[in-house]
Amino acid sequence: MAEGRFGNLVKAVVDLDRELIAVDADMHADEEAFLLGDGSRQSDLWGINLYPDDFGGDSFIEFDSMINIRPSQGNRSRSVDDPVTRSAIGSLIQRLVVA
Repeated sequence: MAEGRFGNLVKAVVDLDRELIAVDADMHADEEAFLLGDGSRQSDLWGINLYPDDFGGDSFIEFDSMINIRPSQGNRSRSVDDPVTRSAIGSLIQRLVVA
């Protein structure tokens, strides 16, 4: 997937409530729109990038997306600022992608 779009990364959006991942679109916003249309709630969606060359390593998941900017939830950056949310995303990726 990475080679087909960006060369070294795969964009993904995770739904922490429904435990789903949308992958392989040009923009996180496209994956976000797909999940919202499928019944996800905005507050449960987080954009990440996966780096297959570092599969299982510390930099496999990058918490960086414009869809993550949501001051109403206390997230004022493109990253995922809350460590509990970051951990939940990492656990979901571990279960659905790495395992």
